[in-house]
Amino acid sequence: MAGARAYTTLRTETDSGVRSIVLCRPDEYNTINATLRDDLGAAIDEAEADPAVRVILLRAEGRAFCAGYGLDWATPAQRAEERDGRVWDSVADLGFLSPFIDTFMKLWYARIPTIAAVQGWCLAGGTDMVLCADLIVAAEGASFGYPPSRVWGTPTTAMWVYRVGLERAKRYLLTGDEIRAAEAARIGLILETVPDDRLQEHAMALARRMALVPKNQLVMLKTLCNQTTENMGMASTRLLGTLFDGLARHTREGRDWTERAHEVGFRQAVRERDDPFGDYGSRPGGSSSP
Repeated sequence: MAGARAYTTLRTETDSGVRSIVLCRPDEYNTINATLRDDLGAAIDEAEADPAVRVILLRAEGRAFCAGYGLDWATPAQRAEERDGRVWDSVADLGFLSPFIDTFMKLWYARIPTIAAVQGWCLAGGTDMVLCADLIVAAEGASFGYPPSRVWGTPTTAMWVYRVGLERAKRYLLTGDEIRAAEAARIGLILETVPDDRLQEHAMALARRMALVPKNQLVMLKTLCNQTTENMGMASTRLLGTLFDGLARHTREGRDWTERAHEVGFRQAVRERDDPFGDYGSRPGGSSSP
């Protein structure tokens, strides 16, 4: 039953066969940490185990859906590793990241459909998460992107090519450019956009409409569609993306960026990374980057 587990980073609600999983760390832009990872994984498992639930709707409170990993704990952890003089262990790094990736992929591998409703920023690790959902509906004011492709990361779940095709994936990953919601819908990164004030209503209506279909039909149809992507080698791409993410964080440039984040704070380091591109929080007239 919903609410059987005590969550600290999200809450769950059930209505008309739809289990809403709501990220609720708005003051932290719903950034990803180990607690959110564990809560999200358990919430998806609970939804799947409930025979009354036919659709999962992932949404979030606040100005941002998810601004990525919480760099306030991620960058100090890497710097401590480097300060201790330890040689980077790619296998240990893969072991550290895999529980996060496995949790995000629960949205993909859940037997029942998963829908994400996105407002505000959905960046970096936030895209690793949300692109695993079956359908993504976004508010017109939302923005997507993978700015760590400029330094210190690669997409771990590696869903970009499968969603937008080869050239468009290269276009946005080789620059890290911000993708406003309308463009994200045009290129197929997401399903559609709606006015900001209608996002939750619209996403819930879509989820309820889907929940009218028998559960066994939903399971079969989702499996049929997903198998095409599986046959294209998605598991291998995901493994390579996760390994490359570790490599990117331990290049000379990645280590220099970590050191800079320690010196001036990760928000300033992010701003310095993005200022030459003039997007995200560095966009003229734009809001502060999360």
